[in-house]
Amino acid sequence: MITITEESLPKKKSQKRVSSTIDRKTLMLFFLPAAIFMFLFLLYPLFMLVFDSFFVTNDVGTRTFAWGDNYLRAAESASFWKSFKNTVIYVLLAVGFETVIGLTLAVVFTHKYRGFRFLRTLILSPLMIAPLVAGLIWKFMLSNQFGIINTLLVKLGLIESTNSILWLADPKISLLSCIIADVWLTTPFMMLMFLAGIQGVPDSLYEAAEIEGASRSQMIFKIIIPNIKPILMSALVVRIIDAARSFDIIWVMTQGGPINSSELLSVHIYKMLQRYGDVGYASAMAVIFIVLLVGITLLSMRKVKE
Repeated sequence: MITITEESLPKKKSQKRVSSTIDRKTLMLFFLPAAIFMFLFLLYPLFMLVFDSFFVTNDVGTRTFAWGDNYLRAAESASFWKSFKNTVIYVLLAVGFETVIGLTLAVVFTHKYRGFRFLRTLILSPLMIAPLVAGLIWKFMLSNQFGIINTLLVKLGLIESTNSILWLADPKISLLSCIIADVWLTTPFMMLMFLAGIQGVPDSLYEAAEIEGASRSQMIFKIIIPNIKPILMSALVVRIIDAARSFDIIWVMTQGGPINSSELLSVHIYKMLQRYGDVGYASAMAVIFIVLLVGITLLSMRKVKE
């Protein structure tokens, strides 16, 4: 039977309280810099964004509380829905092509052959380029005056002159031109993610599939994709959010034109804020945009967990 003496009880309680106090203080000291940083550069700007979205500023700078008028204005704005539609098309096409091409390249580079390291490094090189620079490169390449793309198409006899395809000036294909640049820039990221996942698949699964006489397509759809599904979903979540907030490439190549044909929500918000000084309306659209992105992230994370 354990005997608890009066001398031992206070001593144990005191030791526990002192130890707990020290741990809590240490944790607070470690957490404090991150908390200050998050408050100053995340929570406070976010609060001000929501706060500003409920005000209307006139030409002389006077702010008036407008309840939810800015949100209603966004919901009734044709240009807002146009940019929203462009954003959805941009995300679906860009991420779709990047996933298919990235997965194909990852499967190809899983096999070791002569020169595969050099080719793999060469394909990864766009990752070292900033989106702004990538946009400038593709703007020059797609130019109808001196761009290499139309020049090559003319030499191959596919078009009559360099003015036959106006990649950046034709409203029908301007968004597609920006998507091509995005796919070129970001496909290496998807390939890298898939390659890491494929290298984690046990060789015994491939050996068992070969014994069973499985074809290459069956190995891809029955072995590789199911085994890299968590990585696949994580890569998709990252790219969907990243593509939805794309700005640099669009702004450098077309600035959202012509006739708003390539204008994404990020570009539309920027124009409303910087060109027209409509802080309240731009803030309301930004809040809607953030809520949409957070919703997509939560849904995607639920899918990843499943």
